Amino acid sequence: MTIVTGLLILSFLVFFHELGHFAVARLRGVEVEAFSIFMGPVLLHKKIGKTDYRLSLLPIGGYCQMKGEKDFSKAVEDGLGYIPGEKDSLYGTHPLNRALIGFAGPFFNLLFAFIACVAIAMIGYTYFTRSATIQIPQDTNVASPAREAGIKSGDTITKIAGVPISDFSDIYEQVALKGDEDLVVEVLRTKEDGSQEALAFNVHTLINKKEGNGILGVMASGDAIEKVVEPLPFFPALKKGFFDTKDILMTTFRSLKVLFKGVDITNAVSGPARISSMLGESAKEGFAEGMKTGWVVVLQFMSLISVSLFIMNLLPIPILDGGLILFALIQAVTKKQIPPRIQYKIQVAGFAIIIMLFIIGLGGDIKYFIGKAAGAK
Repeated sequence: MTIVTGLLILSFLVFFHELGHFAVARLRGVEVEAFSIFMGPVLLHKKIGKTDYRLSLLPIGGYCQMKGEKDFSKAVEDGLGYIPGEKDSLYGTHPLNRALIGFAGPFFNLLFAFIACVAIAMIGYTYFTRSATIQIPQDTNVASPAREAGIKSGDTITKIAGVPISDFSDIYEQVALKGDEDLVVEVLRTKEDGSQEALAFNVHTLINKKEGNGILGVMASGDAIEKVVEPLPFFPALKKGFFDTKDILMTTFRSLKVLFKGVDITNAVSGPARISSMLGESAKEGFAEGMKTGWVVVLQFMSLISVSLFIMNLLPIPILDGGLILFALIQAVTKKQIPPRIQYKIQVAGFAIIIMLFIIGLGGDIKYFIGKAAGAK
């Protein structure tokens, strides 16, 4: 059931992406022949104007079928040097319109992340953490970059790389995506006479090759602390939502950099099955604690995935929106279409990249579920 719940949530994000293509296509005068919630065999449909609105069987996203989408493949089959199209079709409209239509889908994903962050700010939430006063592992066989740099148990971390630290969750957040990097860690140390001195240490973090997270080598101490993030009024929530979305965007870009540090890519890259499972489990656990907590957890997860979809779909890979945008912008600048056969060959290469990423994600999903099953025994 958790996978079904996660799949429905993920499908909503894909549907919202397609809604962006639909809205801008209509605004720029491109006819939308069909717009479907879900995919596969059509269960219900109703034609309004020139668009056939559908509800399909398979709960996987949806699609926006624009007039002239097949003109490209027909031009390749006929050996044409250009893609013919009527003015109200995808390839007949001005290339800048086509670029805008391509960008609209990823943009709607980013827009949803912003809406989710605003909603979270207006709902407010409670979380549990520990203080920023740390312990160093006593076992010297356990690697601890902090110990090697001179940090001691009882030190209170105040800043990491110039970012203020208020509790242990801040420490984790600042180190998680900074494995194998040099960080300046500032601490307060209590001396024997009870006074405190501020110290700064240069720490070179380790990286967990399996999971990809950075390792500072410190542990939390003290009792759990309950922290309450109070709900904000609408306009302050808009401001916080904007900056939270920006933070998620920058964090996602930094997480991509981790993939090039020798981590196990099958663990670092998740496929749709694992994402659906994690979404469903997060929703189940969140709502088990209360309706408010459940919505916050789901919206946080959805905002992260939405930003990932925004970035992924803008990659300049043919068959993704980024490829459509790139070809459209080249045509807008040069005033010439890239010949269909050349576009086709580039698309085949792009398709190969997508298949490779799918296989990596699928392999990671299989390892995840096997490990999960083994742990449940």
